[in-house]
Amino acid sequence: MYTVIIPIIILFGIIFIKKIPVIGGSIPIGLAVTGMVAMLIAGIFNPIDWLNYFVDGLNRQSWVIFIILIGGFYAEMSMRIGTLDTVLDVCRSAFGKRPKGLVVCIIIVLTFAGSLIGDATAAGTVIGIMIIASLDDLGLKIEQTVCIVVCGACLGSIMPPVTQSIFLASSHVGADPVEVSKYAYFTVGFGVILMCIYFSTFVKIKVLPEHLIPKEKASEILKKRWKTLIPLMVLITLVVLRTGFKIDIATMILGPILPWLSQLPVVCGLSNLMVLNILMAAIVGLFYKPVHKNLPDVAKKAFKIVLPNIAVQMAAALMIGAFYNAGQIAILTDFASGLNSHIIKIGGGLALMLVGMLTGSQTTAQNTIFVLMAPVLLASGTSPVMLALAGAHLAMAGQGMPPADLAIFVQCGLAEGITKKKADPIRAMCYALPQNLYFAAVGFACLYL
Repeated sequence: MYTVIIPIIILFGIIFIKKIPVIGGSIPIGLAVTGMVAMLIAGIFNPIDWLNYFVDGLNRQSWVIFIILIGGFYAEMSMRIGTLDTVLDVCRSAFGKRPKGLVVCIIIVLTFAGSLIGDATAAGTVIGIMIIASLDDLGLKIEQTVCIVVCGACLGSIMPPVTQSIFLASSHVGADPVEVSKYAYFTVGFGVILMCIYFSTFVKIKVLPEHLIPKEKASEILKKRWKTLIPLMVLITLVVLRTGFKIDIATMILGPILPWLSQLPVVCGLSNLMVLNILMAAIVGLFYKPVHKNLPDVAKKAFKIVLPNIAVQMAAALMIGAFYNAGQIAILTDFASGLNSHIIKIGGGLALMLVGMLTGSQTTAQNTIFVLMAPVLLASGTSPVMLALAGAHLAMAGQGMPPADLAIFVQCGLAEGITKKKADPIRAMCYALPQNLYFAAVGFACLYL
């Protein structure tokens, strides 16, 4: 077991001890160093073996990396086209004529934006700029405003079709992300309903301020700006046809080359059908002038936004490849086979949440804890689909709990700049606890289904 324990201690040491010179607090460096230490302890010194293990890890993570990369471009493209503006204005016109209706509208739009962008911080920032002042005009405390923005974006980030947490968890257990997403639509959708009810209790005023009442009807907005929704409708159509009717357009077009592409090292992730669906929707967006006339800038900004996440996934690939090939996963599975399955589920779930709490990142929680507990639970007979769903929800629950929710820290700074009021991040995290407890309850329930 020392070959497992020592690398994990080093991993947590680098991530949590920020005073370590140069590398302290760096998640990518922590993951990469852990992978190297795992191979050294296992007696693997040949650089060729190291490279092969890294490639094996990249093959496992490849489609997640491409989802992040292409999804980032698709999200930036949607903002340039005006898709999010159209959806926000339509929802405000349809539902936002009363104070509580406006809050519900904002939650729906944030969920929608998060489901397109796949990242809570990015979605919250994009939409937050547009709606923080409106929430402040409703008389909400600034921490309540921050909580609404972050929680809505988090609901969206785990909501398919573009959801990093579901895709990452699926990759760790070898589950079909489409099957996992089918359940996620329900669990997250129900969460949206609960949070709309909860956040509506924040509103105390009865009449909406005059300047917040929409001037145009939803039908008028759609008539003027329906073209901005075409790439989105393409993506929705592709996903619905594939998941609901078993009609896969990507396979019809690229069927002959997909088996060949899936065998190529590193780029095999491009054969993933969800990756191809997002890519096809992004290609449609290239026909819009704001995109193709500014393509280098769109690509540059999108890459800049997703680069930190890609760096984490690349480093995680080294650690995952090392753990699988140097024997750590096998050792851990053998050790845990003698343990009570309830201990593994509850202990692993709590550890997953704890790392999320301390790092403020569901990605880190999954790449450090879930990658270790998943093979053990799979060996005990847990359904891969339910396990992936559990891992995604538990990691999201931990990410949003005090004291280190990164998305809330970002939104507090944004809200302070817009409202000129002081925001308490910990208080905002406490307001968000009901949502995170819901995620945790769903996660633990899935471990026993």
